[in-house]
Amino acid sequence: MWRRAAGACVALLTAWIAGAATTPPPPLPAEHLTVATLPERSPHWVFGYDSSVSNETDYRIYVYDGDQHRDLGQLDVGYYAGFALSPDHRTTAIATTYFSRGGHGTRTDVVEFWDNTTLALLPGEILLQSKRAQTLPSLYNVHYSADQHFLYVTNLTPAASYSVVDLAKRAVVAEVDTDGCVLVIPSAPRRVSSLCENGRLLTVTIDDTGHESSRTVSAPFFNVDKDPIFVQGIPTAKGVTFLSFLGDVYAVDLSGPEPAFAAPWPIVTAAERDRWRPGGTQPAALHEHLGRLYVVMHKGGEGSHKQAGSEIWVVDVASHRRLARYPVDVAKYGGAISVQPSQDDRPLLFVATENSSLLIMDALTGRLQYAEPKLGQTCCYLINP
Repeated sequence: MWRRAAGACVALLTAWIAGAATTPPPPLPAEHLTVATLPERSPHWVFGYDSSVSNETDYRIYVYDGDQHRDLGQLDVGYYAGFALSPDHRTTAIATTYFSRGGHGTRTDVVEFWDNTTLALLPGEILLQSKRAQTLPSLYNVHYSADQHFLYVTNLTPAASYSVVDLAKRAVVAEVDTDGCVLVIPSAPRRVSSLCENGRLLTVTIDDTGHESSRTVSAPFFNVDKDPIFVQGIPTAKGVTFLSFLGDVYAVDLSGPEPAFAAPWPIVTAAERDRWRPGGTQPAALHEHLGRLYVVMHKGGEGSHKQAGSEIWVVDVASHRRLARYPVDVAKYGGAISVQPSQDDRPLLFVATENSSLLIMDALTGRLQYAEPKLGQTCCYLINP
Protein backbone atom coordinates (compact mmCIF):
# COMPACT_ATOMS: atom_id res chain seq x y z
CA MET A 1 0.00 0.00 0.00
CA TRP A 2 2.75 2.40 1.00
CA ARG A 3 4.68 1.57 -2.18
CA ARG A 4 1.64 2.27 -4.37
CA ALA A 5 1.08 5.68 -2.66
CA ALA A 6 4.73 6.62 -3.02
CA GLY A 7 4.70 5.62 -6.65
CA ALA A 8 1.62 7.74 -7.24
CA CYS A 9 3.30 10.78 -5.63
CA VAL A 10 6.39 10.31 -7.77
CA ALA A 11 4.24 10.09 -10.89
CA LEU A 12 2.36 13.28 -9.99
CA LEU A 13 5.59 15.16 -9.24
CA THR A 14 7.11 14.00 -12.52
CA ALA A 15 4.03 15.13 -14.41
CA TRP A 16 4.08 18.53 -12.65
CA ILE A 17 7.75 19.05 -13.47
CA ALA A 18 7.16 18.10 -17.08
CA GLY A 19 4.21 20.44 -17.31
CA ALA A 20 6.17 23.30 -15.73
CA ALA A 21 9.01 22.74 -18.16
CA THR A 22 6.71 22.99 -21.16
CA THR A 23 4.70 26.05 -19.96
CA PRO A 24 7.16 28.73 -18.80
CA PRO A 25 5.80 31.85 -17.08
CA PRO A 26 5.18 34.88 -19.26
CA PRO A 27 8.17 37.22 -19.66
CA LEU A 28 8.39 40.38 -17.61
CA PRO A 29 7.45 43.55 -19.46
CA ALA A 30 10.38 45.34 -21.08
CA GLU A 31 11.76 48.34 -19.22
CA HIS A 32 12.12 51.63 -21.06
CA LEU A 33 14.45 54.31 -19.69
CA THR A 34 13.36 57.89 -20.19
CA VAL A 35 14.89 61.28 -19.40
CA ALA A 36 12.60 63.73 -17.65
CA THR A 37 12.71 67.47 -18.18
CA LEU A 38 12.80 69.75 -15.18
CA PRO A 39 10.03 72.34 -14.79
CA GLU A 40 10.76 75.97 -15.55
CA ARG A 41 13.68 77.17 -13.47
CA SER A 42 12.59 78.76 -10.20
CA PRO A 43 14.44 81.53 -8.35
CA HIS A 44 14.09 79.30 -5.29
CA TRP A 45 16.21 76.48 -6.65
CA VAL A 46 19.68 75.97 -5.28
CA PHE A 47 22.66 73.92 -6.46
CA GLY A 48 24.31 72.17 -3.51
CA TYR A 49 27.94 71.12 -4.00
CA ASP A 50 28.71 67.89 -2.13
CA SER A 51 32.39 67.11 -1.56
CA SER A 52 31.55 63.49 -0.57
CA VAL A 53 34.30 63.17 2.03
CA SER A 54 33.67 59.45 2.55
CA ASN A 55 34.26 58.76 -1.16
CA GLU A 56 36.02 61.76 -2.62
CA THR A 57 36.26 60.44 -6.18
CA ASP A 58 32.48 60.76 -6.44
CA TYR A 59 31.57 64.41 -5.88
CA ARG A 60 27.94 65.37 -6.51
CA ILE A 61 25.95 68.51 -7.25
CA TYR A 62 22.34 68.39 -6.08
CA VAL A 63 19.55 70.52 -7.51
CA TYR A 64 17.08 71.34 -4.76
CA ASP A 65 13.68 73.06 -4.87
CA GLY A 66 13.33 75.38 -1.88
CA ASP A 67 9.54 75.75 -2.33
CA GLN A 68 8.67 72.08 -2.83
CA HIS A 69 11.35 70.94 -0.36
CA ARG A 70 12.61 68.18 -2.61
CA ASP A 71 15.71 67.06 -4.44
CA LEU A 72 15.15 67.48 -8.19
CA GLY A 73 18.21 65.54 -9.31
CA GLN A 74 21.96 65.44 -9.23
CA LEU A 75 25.14 65.61 -11.29
CA ASP A 76 27.90 63.04 -10.78
CA VAL A 77 31.02 65.17 -11.16
CA GLY A 78 34.13 63.13 -10.27
CA TYR A 79 37.05 64.17 -8.07
CA TYR A 80 37.44 67.69 -6.63
CA ALA A 81 35.40 69.16 -9.46
CA GLY A 82 35.28 72.84 -10.35
CA PHE A 83 32.06 74.10 -11.84
CA ALA A 84 30.51 77.11 -13.56
CA LEU A 85 26.99 77.95 -14.71
CA SER A 86 26.85 79.31 -18.24
CA PRO A 87 25.69 82.95 -18.58
CA ASP A 88 22.48 81.75 -20.28
CA HIS A 89 21.91 79.27 -17.39
CA ARG A 90 21.36 76.40 -19.81
CA THR A 91 24.55 74.49 -19.08
CA THR A 92 26.82 73.61 -16.17
CA ALA A 93 30.51 73.22 -17.05
CA ILE A 94 32.43 70.79 -14.86
CA ALA A 95 36.25 70.65 -14.80
CA THR A 96 37.09 67.40 -13.06
CA THR A 97 39.41 64.43 -12.68
CA TYR A 98 38.88 60.68 -13.13
CA PHE A 99 41.25 57.83 -12.33
CA SER A 100 41.29 54.56 -14.30
CA ARG A 101 41.09 52.44 -11.14
CA GLY A 102 38.60 54.53 -9.21
CA GLY A 103 40.79 56.14 -6.56
CA HIS A 104 44.10 55.51 -8.36
CA GLY A 105 45.54 54.67 -11.75
CA THR A 106 45.86 56.80 -14.85
CA ARG A 107 44.61 60.34 -14.33
CA THR A 108 42.37 62.03 -16.88
CA ASP A 109 41.26 65.65 -16.54
CA VAL A 110 38.31 66.86 -18.60
CA VAL A 111 35.72 69.58 -18.97
CA GLU A 112 32.22 68.12 -19.14
CA PHE A 113 28.98 69.87 -19.95
CA TRP A 114 25.62 69.10 -18.35
CA ASP A 115 22.18 70.12 -19.57
CA ASN A 116 20.42 72.11 -16.83
CA THR A 117 16.95 71.17 -18.11
CA THR A 118 17.47 67.39 -17.96
CA LEU A 119 20.64 67.10 -15.82
CA ALA A 120 21.97 64.84 -18.58
CA LEU A 121 25.62 64.73 -19.63
CA LEU A 122 26.07 66.38 -23.02
CA PRO A 123 28.39 64.98 -25.70
CA GLY A 124 31.69 66.64 -26.43
CA GLU A 125 33.96 66.58 -23.37
CA ILE A 126 37.23 68.50 -23.66
CA LEU A 127 40.52 67.01 -22.48
CA LEU A 128 42.69 69.09 -20.14
CA GLN A 129 46.30 68.72 -19.09
CA SER A 130 46.53 67.06 -15.68
CA LYS A 131 47.30 70.26 -13.82
CA ARG A 132 43.94 71.82 -12.95
CA ALA A 133 43.51 73.04 -9.36
CA GLN A 134 41.89 70.33 -7.22
CA THR A 135 40.42 72.43 -4.44
CA LEU A 136 37.18 72.97 -2.60
CA PRO A 137 34.83 75.04 -4.71
CA SER A 138 34.92 78.72 -5.47
CA LEU A 139 32.90 80.52 -8.09
CA TYR A 140 36.20 81.57 -9.62
CA ASN A 141 38.04 78.25 -9.99
CA VAL A 142 36.26 77.78 -13.31
CA HIS A 143 34.38 80.53 -15.14
CA TYR A 144 32.86 81.47 -18.49
CA SER A 145 33.68 84.63 -20.38
CA ALA A 146 30.69 86.97 -20.50
CA ASP A 147 30.03 86.17 -24.17
CA GLN A 148 30.30 82.42 -23.48
CA HIS A 149 33.09 82.05 -26.06
CA PHE A 150 35.78 80.95 -23.60
CA LEU A 151 35.91 78.89 -20.43
CA TYR A 152 38.77 79.59 -17.99
CA VAL A 153 40.08 76.76 -15.78
CA THR A 154 42.47 77.42 -12.88
CA ASN A 155 45.66 75.31 -12.76
CA LEU A 156 47.89 74.67 -9.74
CA THR A 157 50.79 72.18 -9.69
CA PRO A 158 51.93 74.26 -7.51
CA ALA A 159 52.86 76.52 -10.45
CA ALA A 160 49.83 78.72 -11.08
CA SER A 161 48.19 79.36 -14.43
CA TYR A 162 44.86 78.98 -16.17
CA SER A 163 43.77 77.19 -19.30
CA VAL A 164 41.74 79.05 -21.93
CA VAL A 165 39.17 76.72 -23.50
CA ASP A 166 37.61 77.78 -26.80
CA LEU A 167 34.05 76.45 -26.63
CA ALA A 168 33.46 76.71 -30.36
CA LYS A 169 36.61 74.74 -31.18
CA ARG A 170 36.08 72.42 -28.18
CA ALA A 171 39.77 72.64 -27.33
CA VAL A 172 42.28 74.27 -25.01
CA VAL A 173 43.81 77.06 -27.08
CA ALA A 174 46.16 78.74 -24.59
CA GLU A 175 47.61 78.67 -21.09
CA VAL A 176 48.21 81.92 -19.19
CA ASP A 177 50.99 81.94 -16.57
CA THR A 178 49.72 83.88 -13.55
CA ASP A 179 53.02 84.13 -11.66
CA GLY A 180 51.67 82.57 -8.45
CA CYS A 181 48.22 84.20 -8.58
CA VAL A 182 45.06 82.11 -8.51
CA LEU A 183 41.37 82.29 -9.51
CA VAL A 184 39.78 83.35 -12.80
CA ILE A 185 37.60 86.44 -12.31
CA PRO A 186 36.38 87.60 -15.74
CA SER A 187 35.46 91.16 -16.61
CA ALA A 188 34.75 92.93 -19.87
CA PRO A 189 34.82 90.66 -22.90
CA ARG A 190 38.43 89.54 -22.63
CA ARG A 191 39.88 90.41 -19.21
CA VAL A 192 40.58 87.95 -16.39
CA SER A 193 41.80 88.88 -12.90
CA SER A 194 43.60 86.63 -10.43
CA LEU A 195 44.32 87.02 -6.72
CA CYS A 196 47.99 87.15 -5.73
CA GLU A 197 49.64 85.96 -2.54
CA ASN A 198 51.16 89.42 -1.94
CA GLY A 199 47.76 91.13 -1.77
CA ARG A 200 47.74 92.37 -5.37
CA LEU A 201 45.40 91.67 -8.26
CA LEU A 202 46.74 90.48 -11.60
CA THR A 203 44.61 91.40 -14.64
CA VAL A 204 45.34 89.83 -18.03
CA THR A 205 43.74 90.86 -21.31
CA ILE A 206 43.50 88.12 -23.93
CA ASP A 207 42.82 88.40 -27.63
CA ASP A 208 40.12 86.66 -29.65
CA THR A 209 42.34 83.61 -30.12
CA GLY A 210 42.61 83.17 -26.34
CA HIS A 211 46.23 84.26 -26.01
CA GLU A 212 47.55 86.94 -23.67
CA SER A 213 47.88 90.41 -25.17
CA SER A 214 48.71 92.47 -22.05
CA ARG A 215 48.75 92.39 -18.26
CA THR A 216 48.74 94.74 -15.29
CA VAL A 217 49.35 94.21 -11.58
CA SER A 218 47.66 96.39 -8.95
CA ALA A 219 49.11 97.77 -5.76
CA PRO A 220 48.34 95.62 -2.69
CA PHE A 221 44.73 96.13 -1.62
CA PHE A 222 44.83 94.03 1.57
CA ASN A 223 47.51 93.01 4.08
CA VAL A 224 48.17 89.29 3.80
CA ASP A 225 50.04 89.16 7.12
CA LYS A 226 47.69 91.17 9.30
CA ASP A 227 44.32 90.19 7.84
CA PRO A 228 44.11 87.79 4.87
CA ILE A 229 40.96 87.52 2.76
CA PHE A 230 38.87 84.49 1.86
CA VAL A 231 39.40 83.34 -1.73
CA GLN A 232 35.66 82.70 -2.04
CA GLY A 233 34.94 85.92 -3.90
CA ILE A 234 31.38 87.27 -3.98
CA PRO A 235 30.18 88.40 -7.43
CA THR A 236 28.69 91.89 -7.75
CA ALA A 237 27.23 93.86 -10.64
CA LYS A 238 30.53 95.69 -11.20
CA GLY A 239 33.08 93.14 -10.08
CA VAL A 240 33.80 91.11 -6.99
CA THR A 241 33.82 91.56 -3.21
CA PHE A 242 36.12 89.79 -0.77
CA LEU A 243 35.72 89.30 2.97
CA SER A 244 38.68 89.23 5.35
CA PHE A 245 39.29 86.82 8.22
CA LEU A 246 38.60 89.62 10.73
CA GLY A 247 35.42 90.77 9.00
CA ASP A 248 36.43 93.62 6.68
CA VAL A 249 34.76 94.01 3.28
CA TYR A 250 36.90 94.69 0.17
CA ALA A 251 34.91 95.70 -2.91
CA VAL A 252 36.69 95.58 -6.27
CA ASP A 253 35.23 97.38 -9.28
CA LEU A 254 36.26 95.62 -12.50
CA SER A 255 34.02 97.57 -14.87
CA GLY A 256 36.73 100.01 -15.98
CA PRO A 257 40.01 99.49 -17.81
CA GLU A 258 41.82 99.13 -14.47
CA PRO A 259 40.54 97.58 -11.20
CA ALA A 260 39.32 100.13 -8.67
CA PHE A 261 39.40 99.34 -4.96
CA ALA A 262 36.94 100.85 -2.49
CA ALA A 263 38.12 101.60 1.05
CA PRO A 264 37.56 98.52 3.21
CA TRP A 265 34.89 98.65 5.92
CA PRO A 266 34.10 96.34 8.85
CA ILE A 267 31.01 94.26 9.56
CA VAL A 268 32.04 93.98 13.22
CA THR A 269 32.22 96.72 15.83
CA ALA A 270 35.44 97.57 17.63
CA ALA A 271 34.21 95.64 20.68
CA GLU A 272 33.36 92.58 18.55
CA ARG A 273 36.62 92.51 16.60
CA ASP A 274 38.76 89.42 17.35
CA ARG A 275 35.74 87.88 19.11
CA TRP A 276 33.29 87.44 16.22
CA ARG A 277 34.70 86.30 12.87
CA PRO A 278 33.44 85.05 9.50
CA GLY A 279 34.04 81.38 8.75
CA GLY A 280 33.03 78.23 6.91
CA THR A 281 33.51 77.09 3.32
CA GLN A 282 31.31 79.82 1.80
CA PRO A 283 31.36 82.55 4.42
CA ALA A 284 29.28 85.19 2.63
CA ALA A 285 26.90 85.85 -0.25
CA LEU A 286 25.13 88.91 -1.59
CA HIS A 287 21.55 89.73 -2.53
CA GLU A 288 22.38 92.13 -5.34
CA HIS A 289 19.05 93.99 -5.62
CA LEU A 290 18.55 94.44 -1.88
CA GLY A 291 22.21 95.24 -1.32
CA ARG A 292 22.39 92.86 1.62
CA LEU A 293 25.40 90.81 2.53
CA TYR A 294 24.73 87.56 4.42
CA VAL A 295 27.72 86.39 6.47
CA VAL A 296 28.36 83.18 8.43
CA MET A 297 29.70 84.27 11.84
CA HIS A 298 31.20 82.45 14.81
CA LYS A 299 32.98 83.27 18.07
CA GLY A 300 36.63 82.41 17.52
CA GLY A 301 40.22 83.52 17.42
CA GLU A 302 43.32 83.25 15.27
CA GLY A 303 43.09 80.40 12.75
CA SER A 304 39.35 79.81 13.14
CA HIS A 305 38.41 81.00 9.63
CA LYS A 306 37.08 77.56 8.63
CA GLN A 307 34.99 77.17 11.76
CA ALA A 308 31.23 76.75 11.36
CA GLY A 309 28.97 79.61 12.43
CA SER A 310 26.27 80.01 15.04
CA GLU A 311 24.72 83.10 13.43
CA ILE A 312 24.07 84.65 10.02
CA TRP A 313 24.64 88.41 10.01
CA VAL A 314 22.79 90.62 7.56
CA VAL A 315 24.66 93.77 6.54
CA ASP A 316 23.57 96.65 4.31
CA VAL A 317 26.42 97.29 1.88
CA ALA A 318 25.42 100.90 1.14
CA SER A 319 25.24 102.12 4.74
CA HIS A 320 27.69 99.52 6.15
CA ARG A 321 25.11 98.95 8.89
CA ARG A 322 24.22 95.57 10.39
CA LEU A 323 20.50 94.97 9.93
CA ALA A 324 19.97 91.65 11.70
CA ARG A 325 21.51 88.58 13.30
CA TYR A 326 19.85 85.25 12.49
CA PRO A 327 20.64 82.50 15.01
CA VAL A 328 21.39 78.94 13.87
CA ASP A 329 20.36 76.02 16.10
CA VAL A 330 23.82 74.44 16.20
CA ALA A 331 22.82 71.70 18.65
CA LYS A 332 20.03 70.52 16.34
CA TYR A 333 21.43 71.11 12.86
CA GLY A 334 25.16 71.74 13.25
CA GLY A 335 26.97 74.99 12.62
CA ALA A 336 26.52 76.94 9.38
CA ILE A 337 29.30 76.65 6.79
CA SER A 338 27.70 78.02 3.62
CA VAL A 339 25.10 80.66 2.83
CA GLN A 340 23.24 81.75 -0.32
CA PRO A 341 20.16 83.99 -0.78
CA SER A 342 17.88 83.66 -3.77
CA GLN A 343 17.87 86.79 -5.92
CA ASP A 344 14.11 87.52 -6.17
CA ASP A 345 11.95 90.03 -4.28
CA ARG A 346 10.75 87.41 -1.79
CA PRO A 347 14.10 85.77 -1.19
CA LEU A 348 14.87 82.55 0.58
CA LEU A 349 18.11 82.15 2.48
CA PHE A 350 19.75 78.75 2.04
CA VAL A 351 22.20 77.70 4.75
CA ALA A 352 24.26 74.49 4.60
CA THR A 353 25.54 73.12 7.91
CA GLU A 354 28.48 70.98 8.94
CA ASN A 355 26.03 68.05 9.34
CA SER A 356 24.89 68.56 5.72
CA SER A 357 21.50 69.83 6.76
CA LEU A 358 20.03 72.45 4.43
CA LEU A 359 18.19 75.21 6.29
CA ILE A 360 15.69 77.32 4.38
CA MET A 361 14.98 80.70 5.97
CA ASP A 362 13.02 83.77 5.03
CA ALA A 363 15.91 86.01 3.94
CA LEU A 364 14.08 89.14 5.12
CA THR A 365 13.19 87.95 8.64
CA GLY A 366 15.43 84.99 9.40
CA ARG A 367 12.43 82.77 10.17
CA LEU A 368 13.25 79.10 9.60
CA GLN A 369 10.79 77.71 7.06
CA TYR A 370 12.15 74.21 6.59
CA ALA A 371 15.13 72.04 7.43
CA GLU A 372 16.20 69.34 4.99
CA PRO A 373 17.93 66.82 7.27
CA LYS A 374 20.52 65.59 4.75
CA LEU A 375 21.48 67.00 1.37
CA GLY A 376 24.25 64.65 0.25
CA GLN A 377 27.16 63.70 2.49
CA THR A 378 29.00 66.97 2.98
CA CYS A 379 27.28 69.85 1.20
CA CYS A 380 29.77 72.72 1.42
CA TYR A 381 28.84 75.29 -1.23
CA LEU A 382 25.56 76.72 -2.53
CA ILE A 383 24.74 78.40 -5.84
CA ASN A 384 21.42 80.00 -6.74
CA PRO A 385 21.11 79.38 -10.50
